[in-house]
Parts: sequence; C-alpha cells; structure tokens
Amino acid sequence: MREDFESQTNQLIESLRDTSAWHQQLNEVIERLGSVFSNGQKVLVAGNGGAAALAQHLTDEMVGKYRESRPPLPVATLTADGAVLTCIANDFGFQSVFARQVEALGQPGDILIVLSTSGESENLFRAIAQAKTQKMTSIAFTGARGSLARKADLAVVAPSEAPPRIQELHLHAIHLICEKFEPAANDP
Repeated sequence: MREDFESQTNQLIESLRDTSAWHQQLNEVIERLGSVFSNGQKVLVAGNGGAAALAQHLTDEMVGKYRESRPPLPVATLTADGAVLTCIANDFGFQSVFARQVEALGQPGDILIVLSTSGESENLFRAIAQAKTQKMTSIAFTGARGSLARKADLAVVAPSEAPPRIQELHLHAIHLICEKFEPAANDP
C-alpha cells in the first residue's frame, strides 16, 4: 500500500516538473478574466463528474471568497441546478445540457470555462460551439489528450495524461487563478 501512495505522489511531482507552458496558459486566462470582470461581464463554468465539482469549486471561490473578503465576482456554474439539467437532458438530450444554458445565459463578451479530464465530452463541445455563436470566449481546462483544447479559444492543458493528476492540477490551477483576484494581489 505504501508503495502505491509513493507511486501516485511521484506521478504528481513529475507532472509539476515543467510547468512553464502551463503557467503561461494560466496567465492568459487570468488576463482574460480580469478584462471580463472589469467590463461587468460574467463567466459560465461547466464540467462533468469530478470536473463538475471543480467547476462548482471555482464558482464558490469567486462568488464567495478565496481567502480574503472582496466583492463577489460574476461566475455561475452550469451544473448547479438539478432541475434545469434534468429538464434539458430529458427534453433535448444530455449532449445539450450546457449548450442550452449558454444560449439562455451567455452574452457577447462573456466567458465560458469548460473542465474535462478526457477532453472528449460531447456536451462540452456543443457548449463551446454555442459560446462561439454568441461571441463569447471559450476556455478549456483539459489534460494532455483530447481535442477539446483545440476547439476552445484558450486552453489550460494539465501536463499529464493520468485522470487523477489532471484533476489535481485543475484544482491547483483554480487556486492559482483565485490567488490573482485576492485583494492583496491587486495592491501596488
């Protein structure tokens, strides 16, 4: 058992060895988010399974607080309303659960963030396509595989192919993003 823990931990450490490209991607996302927030626009976030939990975590850190109190930021998770999800899934199919909400809630200039371990979720592909139709910016958080990153305007590609490591890196990326919107980060 101990060897398995060490192996898993070593995988995470190895994925963090060369993060220069990943940090550059995060900086681009942070700049784009800052512009959207300063223009009074919003961010919609979506993901499936564990990525849905990460989407909700990003939202709660931005709307609530990360570490310090600050004004709330306009971020909404498209997985949070079970009635809406099941209504859309029942009436239009699960592949439309996010695109339909983007159509209803998205405005030109807003951002759609999608999180995916596999990078191959049809409902996220459709959400990105709908965001493009509505002149929104799309940002994909993925792993080293999958084509979702190529469909989005910006991508944060976790330097790993292992699903647990991808999810851990996405959580770390969320915290790095939140750090940039802390009040102390904006002091001269």
